[in-house]
Amino acid sequence: MAGNRTICIANNVDYSSIRKAMCEGARTVEDVKEKAGVCGECEGCKTELEGVLSSVCGCKEVSLEAVVNAVKNGADTIDKVGEVTEAGTGEDCGRCKALIANIIELGY
Repeated sequence: MAGNRTICIANNVDYSSIRKAMCEGARTVEDVKEKAGVCGECEGCKTELEGVLSSVCGCKEVSLEAVVNAVKNGADTIDKVGEVTEAGTGEDCGRCKALIANIIELGY
């Protein structure tokens, strides 16, 4: 699981702010620039932003692609996505459920 650390050094934007933007539908660097205020150019953005954007569940190391594929294949609830991908199913896991719900809501 990722701790809350600063990702965008230039604009002091942390991991949690980026994840919140993702829960609101941000999926690209441009989206996160708009919703969370990252610069997209500093060392933190260059080295970490794509990794954050491509991950849904850090606890179980489940990618955005895996969750999107589960939804496309009929997983239409958070529990069903968890059954297919294990996202959000660990003992201390579950902070990704809002992001999973957003993915389902947007119909990926």
